Amino acid sequence: MSQPAAAEPPMIRMIPMIRMVGVQKHFGSLHVLRNINLTVARGEVVVLLGPSGSGKSTLCRTINRLEPIDAGSIEIDGSPLPDEGRALARLRADVGMVFQQFNLFPHKTIAENVELAPVRVRRISKPEAHDTALQLLTRVGIRDQANKYPAQLSGGQQQRAAIARALAMRPKVMLFDEPTSALDPEMVQEVLDVMTSLARDGMTMIVVTHEMGFARRAAHRVVFMAEGTIVEDSVPDQFFTAPRSERAQDFLGKILTH
Repeated sequence: MSQPAAAEPPMIRMIPMIRMVGVQKHFGSLHVLRNINLTVARGEVVVLLGPSGSGKSTLCRTINRLEPIDAGSIEIDGSPLPDEGRALARLRADVGMVFQQFNLFPHKTIAENVELAPVRVRRISKPEAHDTALQLLTRVGIRDQANKYPAQLSGGQQQRAAIARALAMRPKVMLFDEPTSALDPEMVQEVLDVMTSLARDGMTMIVVTHEMGFARRAAHRVVFMAEGTIVEDSVPDQFFTAPRSERAQDFLGKILTH
């Protein structure tokens, strides 16, 4: 029995937080993003699904220009994505990203990892940044790990610390690029629970994942990609119970039987 999709946030589709129009991306002769048109509203949670190599992670990485695009346009909260310089740095401060790997500084404590960017980029005072770090570590359930170093934490705890670090910048958007794929199975749920809580609190999110339960429970929309294109864009219940394309039917037939 399918689970109901997340409640539609107020003003959905009326206030674009992310707008991608005609986005093209090549890696050499490989055409990895083909004419991507995608709008994500303020407070909306969009899950990107699709087979390996379909362009999901690349799409995610173009939104804060970790990957430059070859054609098309990307806007964040109504502003075009800058090419470089201080404007790009300011935009990246508004777009939090959580990767497969945790990328924590091993020589700094968990609290110091969370405090660092707000002090250096947002120019927040160290005492305020420390207080915020402890609040965020409480929110993600690892306040008791604040004075430990990353190597002393489990993978799930490190990923939750990485989420807290991204939230410390007070982002407008959170991007998650397969955040649970490097975790042992027993640690996956603790990270998904934090992400579900963020979704419930109204954070605008794009999530690349193979966690179908999260997609059913937390997403407002599922965007299915194959071969660099968006094949389907629908609410979770429709996608999981009655996918329109043969490509999506084949994908779900394989992934839901394992």
